[in-house]
Amino acid sequence: MTRYVMVADLRRCVGCQTCTAACRHANATPPGVQWRRVLDMEIGYYPDVKRAFVPVGCMHCDEPPCMEVCPSTATRKRDDGIVTIDYDVCIGCAYCAVACPYQARYKVERQDFAYGKERMASETARNDARRIGVSTKCTFCVDRIDAGTEKGLTPGIDPEATPACVNSCIAGALHFGDVDDPESNVSQLLSDHKTFRMHEELGTGPGFYYIWDEA
Repeated sequence: MTRYVMVADLRRCVGCQTCTAACRHANATPPGVQWRRVLDMEIGYYPDVKRAFVPVGCMHCDEPPCMEVCPSTATRKRDDGIVTIDYDVCIGCAYCAVACPYQARYKVERQDFAYGKERMASETARNDARRIGVSTKCTFCVDRIDAGTEKGLTPGIDPEATPACVNSCIAGALHFGDVDDPESNVSQLLSDHKTFRMHEELGTGPGFYYIWDEA
C-alpha cells in the first residue's frame, strides 16, 4: 500500500512563511485563506524559553472526523491516505469545519482576489469558482501527485510530483513521501528521529509528523 505523509523538522523551520506563500500561489486561495499556516509559538519556562515555528494544515488523518460528519459524502479519503473534498457534491454545511480538531477547513462565500478585481497570473490560471460556498483545505497538492505518478515520478523526491510547500521550503524543514515504504525519505526520518503528531490522543491518526529532538 501507499500512505502519503508530511514530516516537518521543527529544528530547522525558521518561520519564513515561504510555504504559506507557495501554497497560496499554487492553489490561488483567496485572501485570508491559508491551507498551509505556520504557528509562532513560545515554549518552555523562564529562563529557558524558546521560540518554535510549527507548520500546520490538514493532517490527512487515518480516521478523519471531518469525513464522518459529512452528510453529502463530499469528503473522502483515498487509498493513499489523502483526504479530498468533491466540490460538486459539497453542500457547504461546514459540519466538517466544526469537527476538524486542527482548524484546517475554510469556507468563503464570495470570490476575492489579492488585489481587488485585478487578478494575479496565478489566480487567473488556477482560480476555481467551484470553491465558493463549499469547504476547502489543503489537498497535499493531489493534482501534482497524480500527474507526477502517471509519469513515473516519485512524490517527495521529484519536485514535479511533490507538494508546493515542500518544494519551496528554504530551510529543508518540510518532507513528503510514502510512509508505508520502509526505504522512503519520510520512513528514514521517522526511524532516525523522535517525532510527535498533533492531538494524536484523539485517535485521528494524523498524517503529519513533527521532528522536535533527536532520538
